[in-house]
Amino acid sequence: MEDLVLVEKAGGYGVVTLNRPHAMNALSAKLRNQLATAIDDLEADDNIRVMILTGAGEKAFTAGLDLKEMGAQDSDGPALAISSDDPVQALAKFSGPIIGAINGVAITGGFEIALACDVLIGTSNTRFADTHARVGILPGWGLSQKLMRLLGASRAKEVSLTGNFVSAEQALDWGLINHLVAPEALMDKARALADDMLSCVPETLRAYKALMDDGFDMNFGDGMALEQKRGREANRQVGAGDVEARREAVRQRGQEQK
Repeated sequence: MEDLVLVEKAGGYGVVTLNRPHAMNALSAKLRNQLATAIDDLEADDNIRVMILTGAGEKAFTAGLDLKEMGAQDSDGPALAISSDDPVQALAKFSGPIIGAINGVAITGGFEIALACDVLIGTSNTRFADTHARVGILPGWGLSQKLMRLLGASRAKEVSLTGNFVSAEQALDWGLINHLVAPEALMDKARALADDMLSCVPETLRAYKALMDDGFDMNFGDGMALEQKRGREANRQVGAGDVEARREAVRQRGQEQK
């Protein structure tokens, strides 16, 4: 079977690469199935606490659903009747942080995959576009809601209701990506961020991500109450000796980062 998703495990993190560069890493049914399997494998591996998601080549992170595959279906059936795993739901099964190394264009469904990541890094090749309205379909993997919460309603509506591309520089200015690096430095930056995350207390890393995600789905007051509840429950399990042992390492790291 063709490897449409490549997986590398290295020192506590997994690198998942969408591997259809000849088709701009389009999300065919087989690729989506292989992606879901790869994520399940990483989540089941106790040694893997962070994921890096990227695309093969420098042209595309992913161009979204494989429109050629969709167009080849029975013309009497619905255009989106492809039975396969939802890649955004598949990514949500991974409990650790996901770093999106956006190596090229992220279009429509590919944009939604990018927004399913926790931290995005881009290069001069990075561009985003939501072409749902131009194709004549509505999003189903979260784009209409996530983009407004990230960029604000006005910017998100401009992006989605024009279908225009967002450049890497604009994405950085708007806070859509956290870092903009040279194409050849993309994976080094992603790996460095992964190493920084891996230096946190493992069980706290997962719990903190879950707290942020769950609270973000609530109104502010409920989110604050959730933090207080989970914080009390978790912190009750931490001894003074544990804090003291870690405090010096935190202090030394702070000195190094000055």
